[in-house]
Amino acid sequence: MKLSEIKTELKKLTTIAFQLPNGELVPNHFHVTEVGKVTKNFIDCGGTVRNEEVANFQLWEANDYDHRLHPEKLVHIIELSEKILGLGDLEIEVEYQMKDTIGKFSLDFEGTNFLLTSKETNCLAKDYCGIPAEKIKSKMGEWKEKETSCCTSDSNCC
Repeated sequence: MKLSEIKTELKKLTTIAFQLPNGELVPNHFHVTEVGKVTKNFIDCGGTVRNEEVANFQLWEANDYDHRLHPEKLVHIIELSEKILGLGDLEIEVEYQMKDTIGKFSLDFEGTNFLLTSKETNCLAKDYCGIPAEKIKSKMGEWKEKETSCCTSDSNCC
């Protein structure tokens, strides 16, 4: 989700709710303690120099149970950040304190709640590393050949 998209959705809402990937809601007394721009300059394993920028929101909860962030206030914070920090229409990354570490999430919206969606690592230089495009990573973390459809004439599964 980009900054322009969250502002559009916030303007339609009366309350804000963030939902974790496991379905639980972030407690409604959360604060957005930071809106910033994160720039990542790096070299991938193939030697390609890369540059990424995201808008970063940090969600935090405390014992301030009377505090509620209203949509118009978050729009104001975003617009101030855009002006002061020179944010473009960047993708949003959200940080949220998990049990033992800070979780980083992508952001989506399902009509009522903003969804904190899981992020995954990836090799950006698969060709250089010799990872064929037709290989996929199994749930156990092992690389295996991509399976063909069960409905093809040469498959052995039917």
